[in-house]
Amino acid sequence: MSQADALYRNRDASHLRLLTFNLQVGIHTSAYHHYLTRSWQHFLPHPKRAGRLDLMSEVLGKFDIVGLQEVDGGSFRSGNVNQVEYLASRAGFPHHFQQLNRNLGRFAQHSNGLLSRLPPARIEEHRLPGTLPGRGAIHASYGDGPDALHLFVAHLALSHRARVRQLDYLSEIISPLRHVVVMGDLNCTPEQLHTHDRFCRSLPLHPVLPLPSYPSWQPRRALDHILLSSSLATTEVRVLDQLFSDHLPIAVDLTLPLACQQALGRIKSTG
Repeated sequence: MSQADALYRNRDASHLRLLTFNLQVGIHTSAYHHYLTRSWQHFLPHPKRAGRLDLMSEVLGKFDIVGLQEVDGGSFRSGNVNQVEYLASRAGFPHHFQQLNRNLGRFAQHSNGLLSRLPPARIEEHRLPGTLPGRGAIHASYGDGPDALHLFVAHLALSHRARVRQLDYLSEIISPLRHVVVMGDLNCTPEQLHTHDRFCRSLPLHPVLPLPSYPSWQPRRALDHILLSSSLATTEVRVLDQLFSDHLPIAVDLTLPLACQQALGRIKSTG
């Protein structure tokens, strides 16, 4: 058992530390011109990428559940390293899941990822609708019955029309659920989320705080979110320091209702 896992098992069961991070496959971006001058790193390996992942893992290891976007599932550009597996191993997460969204063979394995100290009861993959394929969501369920915790890791499209369809799709899944977390790079601001009535009805936007996360070197736009259903509460929502990517990580200290705590407590005792 890792030190981080041991710390989790000894923690107050009423709290979970969540983090979402678009890590841009480990590319160091700190200025707009890097999108051009470092674009080759989306296709070719870089000798410093492993070291960057190691530094990321030191931060990720402080959390209980981490949602990742723009990770590589093991291809030429990542040095054939599955970045989800690598970060899970380095950060001491006993459970992880990779969702392959855009398969470019040996050149790129564009993915979402989930790192977890709790064993999910179920994990489902969702291919989100859109004109261009390649967007997805991971649905992890912790516990069974009406008081299970349902956590979604999503990466939505750049275009408004595609995002509307994707939020409609997620709304159908979320509507019957009680304790829900949606986190990820949603590629839209809180104001834009509030205009989507169907999604707001399925998941009251709590909290949707305007925490700028993009671009990481001079954050102006709140594109990365951790959204909670009204049954869940948070004592703190914060933006972390830059971790090489063009996005900043967003973190939440989540407070669970008693019934949800009991469901997760049963998982924890048998996990």
